[in-house]
Amino acid sequence: MADITITKEDGARRGRYAARVGGIDAEAELTFTHRGPGIISADHTGVPDALGGQGVGKALVEFMVEDARQAGFRIIPLCPFVRKQAARRPEWADLFTTQPATNP
Repeated sequence: MADITITKEDGARRGRYAARVGGIDAEAELTFTHRGPGIISADHTGVPDALGGQGVGKALVEFMVEDARQAGFRIIPLCPFVRKQAARRPEWADLFTTQPATNP
């Protein structure tokens, strides 16, 4: 497994998880949008060819899921890759939703 470093950049409306692998001048990302209190959508996962086949995309999703557990938010999986990873991990089901947050 590659030595993957992941960071989170979080803005008022949008953010991303960025992944780098030591010794490779490339960056992968998983972008997200804040959809309401306690809800984000996972919009797109992008892994450049230089990082392909090293588990970087999967590591980004796992990092996001752990962040959701720690911070207490849920995820709308708009990105097909994120949907596929979520479907493979039933233990993540409590963190995923298809509904945006509702205002009470």
